[in-house]
Amino acid sequence: MIQVGIFTGYFPYTLAEQAQKIRALGFNTVQLDLAFKDIDFSTPDSITEAKARKVRETFRDHNLPVCCLSGYTNIVHPDPAARKQKLDLLKAVIRNARHFGSPYVISETGTFDTDSDWVAHPKNKTEAGWDTCRTIIRDLVQTAYDHGAVFLLETYVNNVVGSVEETVRMFAEIDHPALGLLMDPTNYFESHNIDRMDAILKQIFDTLADKVRISHAKDVKRSGDDKSEKHAEIDASEAHSFRGVGEIELPSPGLGSLNYDYYLKRLSEKHPNIPIVIEHLDESDVPRAKKFIDGKLRAGGL
Repeated sequence: MIQVGIFTGYFPYTLAEQAQKIRALGFNTVQLDLAFKDIDFSTPDSITEAKARKVRETFRDHNLPVCCLSGYTNIVHPDPAARKQKLDLLKAVIRNARHFGSPYVISETGTFDTDSDWVAHPKNKTEAGWDTCRTIIRDLVQTAYDHGAVFLLETYVNNVVGSVEETVRMFAEIDHPALGLLMDPTNYFESHNIDRMDAILKQIFDTLADKVRISHAKDVKRSGDDKSEKHAEIDASEAHSFRGVGEIELPSPGLGSLNYDYYLKRLSEKHPNIPIVIEHLDESDVPRAKKFIDGKLRAGGL
């Protein structure tokens, strides 16, 4: 059966409190955010094998194996110093991934915008921007390979790699066992294709299903009159507070228009035991979102 997980970052507590609260909600796996009230992982030097093992064993003690790690950062940040700082931290996470309990480390591909990690920039869709991003991903993949890890690319429409076609191209140009895909179909939708949802979902799985290693559960809908960059007021990183920008909003699962029945059916065809990790919510909404996903899985026999 498909395993239902949750990001640890939606629980702003100490390590032990996080594990206790997540297990009490009935989850059996987590995507690990390196954000705890009692342990610092903010610099490369702060990420050590001993600290990673402590995190891993705490979640194991609560029957919550770590299925993957969050490494989210803007890998193509236009400022060279900021980019280096972000990549150095991401590489430290990758080098220690196995110590944390999973080989899989995830990041989106970023944007050349100077003010936000979530808005489009003209350079994102140029060959120069593509070449820069590909070079960085290739280096991250090599780092992963050298340390028994796998870098998972997560797409997002406003980033360098956003469309189905761009995702296929990146995997064609970096054909490597240490590169995989984080499956989140909501990240492929824009105003021009959201009304062709089933056709886009079919295209995603027809072309990319064999690259998938982990999946996410959030939702997607038109944003209405509010086209601004939207963030929830929660005690979490920007990656977790982000709720959409422009024409598209990205709420928690069950609060949008994603065809979950078709998504989960196609996901299960090649990955019947894959973890699906709930996101884009706050702690109070977790029980509802889990009930929604559990209900969809039961209805589909998945």
